[in-house]
Parts: sequence; C-alpha cells; structure tokens
Amino acid sequence: MTAFELWVDDGDHDRVATILPGQGYTAQGPLLHYAATVLRDAGWTIRTLVWDGECRGRSEAREVYSHVVHDGVTSLPGSRHLVVGKSLGTLAMPVAVRMGVPGVWLTPLISEHGTLDVREAALALGVHRVPALLVGGTADALWDTHVAKASGARVLEVEGANHSMEVRGHWRRSLEVLGQVTAAVADVVAEVEEREA
Repeated sequence: MTAFELWVDDGDHDRVATILPGQGYTAQGPLLHYAATVLRDAGWTIRTLVWDGECRGRSEAREVYSHVVHDGVTSLPGSRHLVVGKSLGTLAMPVAVRMGVPGVWLTPLISEHGTLDVREAALALGVHRVPALLVGGTADALWDTHVAKASGARVLEVEGANHSMEVRGHWRRSLEVLGQVTAAVADVVAEVEEREA
C-alpha cells in the first residue's frame, strides 16, 4: 500500500474537515485549496490527506479514504465533521453517507464509467438528509446529471466544465466557475454549522 500522511491545520476541534484529493489533483489544486480556505477562515480544524507516492488505483484509494474518514469521526465523536473529496476522493462517499457525515463532492465518480458504490451513495444522499453538495460539469465523462439531480443533495452543474471544473478555452469562465464552487462550499459549511448549533 502506498504510504500517506495526514496534515493537520489546527482550528476548532469541535469542527473537523477532512480533505481528500484526487489522483493527480492534490490539495493544492484550486478547487480543494479554496474549499480548505473557506473552512480555515471559518475556524475549522482541517485534516488533509497527502499521498507519499502515487496511489495505485481505486481499490487502494477506497480503503485509505474510508479508513481516514472513519477514524476521524470515531476519534472525535462529539465534533461536527465534513468531508471534501475531489474525484478519487469521492470514493469516501459511501462511508460518509453510512456515518451521516456531510460532504462536498467535487467531480464525483457517479457516471456509468465511474464507480457503482459511489453512484449508489450519491442516490442515497437525500434519504440520509445530511448536508451534501455535488459539483460537476457536463463535459466530464464521470459526471451524471440524472444521478446528481436524483440525489436530493445540492447540485452545482456547470455547462461545458470538464473533470477539473474548467471550461476549455475560456479562462475567464473557468475562474468564474472556481468562484461559484467556492461560494457553494461556503453555503454547505454554513448549513453544517447552523444545523449543529
């Protein structure tokens, strides 16, 4: 198994966010960086998973991400938790849904070309009634508009955005999308804080 580290940015230990990167999309990527900035500015403790080498695929990522989410929640049971996962990081969605943990799921693997357990977890989001956001673009083969709309979660779908949530050939539009995604993350963080207050 590829080694990983959890970098912890201490904030309020009653509010803990776990950041799970994609494959080739680290926590320094703009979507995750600004999501973490929203949380940091709000005073949350942030746990960021960093791979020490290249993750060898979905089964390894699923095992590691599920373990990290489960351990984070069970080690601080009285705290509010939130998971922010990008692409491969959305393999943690099934465990988060089972544990009732709110999530921000950026470019989730919910299409028929994605992963069945993530697709099923997305469809169960509304049933579990925890705050959740699904973000994807119509030019992303791993996004499924119908699954997202049927999920019962908040959905931010961007016409023409790819798996990086960029609109190819339109840098200004891509920056606007980054702003939209960051604002949607802030809305979910506010909802989690309000529901748990």
